[in-house]
Amino acid sequence: MRAMVLESVGDPLRLVERPVPEPDRHQVVIQVAACGVCRTDLHVVDGELPDPKLPLVCGHEVVGRIVARGADAIDLPLGTRVGVPWLGGACGRCNACLRGQENLCPNARFTGYTLDGGYAEYALADARFCFELPARYRDVEAAPLLCAGLIGYRSYRLAGNPAALGLYGFGAAAHILCQLAAHEGRRVYAFTRPGDLAAQAFARSLGAVWAGGSDEVPREPLDAAILFAPVGELVPLALQVVRPGGVVVCGGIHMSDIPSFPYRLLWGERVVRSVANLTRADGHAFFTAAARTPLVLATHTYPLDQANAALADLRSGAFTGAAVLVP
Repeated sequence: MRAMVLESVGDPLRLVERPVPEPDRHQVVIQVAACGVCRTDLHVVDGELPDPKLPLVCGHEVVGRIVARGADAIDLPLGTRVGVPWLGGACGRCNACLRGQENLCPNARFTGYTLDGGYAEYALADARFCFELPARYRDVEAAPLLCAGLIGYRSYRLAGNPAALGLYGFGAAAHILCQLAAHEGRRVYAFTRPGDLAAQAFARSLGAVWAGGSDEVPREPLDAAILFAPVGELVPLALQVVRPGGVVVCGGIHMSDIPSFPYRLLWGERVVRSVANLTRADGHAFFTAAARTPLVLATHTYPLDQANAALADLRSGAFTGAAVLVP
């Protein structure tokens, strides 16, 4: 099979030939139909996430069909279309797993980081951590649901029950969550890079009641704000526009340093919290919601061997929506 491999942090991915993997007891082999390109992939490639498996096949928004399975992977028949997310495994025995927080398992394994991912023609995955996908979404459309959708949904759930919700950074995750929140009757406020009129128009077209720059103040105090842009300077800005008792959720796995800010911005029982990974329960709840919500997925496809170009375009903000590799 062909695979795009990271051999050294900071270097471009390299196209190589590898054997098709063989499944262990709980594993399945997936013929990859599409794999999303996520900002987390940039953090891995650029060395902002420490100690990746090397050499590494990146990619954790994997969509494909099962072509082989291990002896204990009996719940997913051959030919089943599945998605493989960031959380690739957890121990099931530690305190975090036992209290329902497998996303915080100290022995967790992550697709496209500590496990090989989906920038390839075939991928290996633990069947217990795969999801069957709603039939209404085609392969390319389904790919960004596996991280942008899942992490966005966990962030949304941890934001409480906001009537007025701010989304900072209108990329792959926000463009999915904006539609879901608007469909549920919430007032969505979209914050983009100052002057990015195209992204602001895109947000309004997906149901946002207001869109402006991250340096602007919305027309009402927000109940919650979710930060998808990995920019620590946005935390004080979000606190300024969230009402007392409101929540600021940092939805990324990596963020630049948060600058100091006056205590008055936090006072009034405002909360700043992070989101780490996802649980399988999050996944099942999200895909149930996605199945009943007519989400429009904005995608930009690249051939597998153009993965470096897709990463570069993501880094520069060359498109709205999500990039997806197609083998």
